[in-house]
Amino acid sequence: MGSVAIVVRSIMYMAAFIFFFGWFALALRRFDTSLGVEFPAFVRAVGATLMTVGLGIVLVCGGWFSLWGRGTPAIFDPPTEFVVEGPYRWVRNPMYIGALVLLTGFGLWHRSAAILLMMIVMAVAFHAFVVFLEEPGLVRRFGSRYEAYRAAVPRWIPRRPR
Repeated sequence: MGSVAIVVRSIMYMAAFIFFFGWFALALRRFDTSLGVEFPAFVRAVGATLMTVGLGIVLVCGGWFSLWGRGTPAIFDPPTEFVVEGPYRWVRNPMYIGALVLLTGFGLWHRSAAILLMMIVMAVAFHAFVVFLEEPGLVRRFGSRYEAYRAAVPRWIPRRPR
């Protein structure tokens, strides 16, 4: 399949995931009053900044998956090539990090404790998914190349490439 088709699929999948999780997060706002947490107005500016940074990370990572990995970020349409360049040189899971930064920004923009709690639940879910499903699958698909990458690049805390 051509690069243009892969990029279009990636954009569609990423947009669908972002809209779904945004919709779900907004549905959780009804619990804000029962949580009783009020954020000051200035957190909206922090939220806007974090949303911009998080979305940028997600889009850059999706671009690397599409153009260099020859696949999409979706679990059902993964890259066929092993991607170790770009943001993946710094940390193994930059797209998840970008999604969490985006969700944190969304929560702050809406001044919503419920959305921020959702972000914490998502962080735990992402970690469990990566450790128990994604990484073993990558070992099966890419073998020693992934093992070497995993030994050299941290899972969650970015580090300057060696």
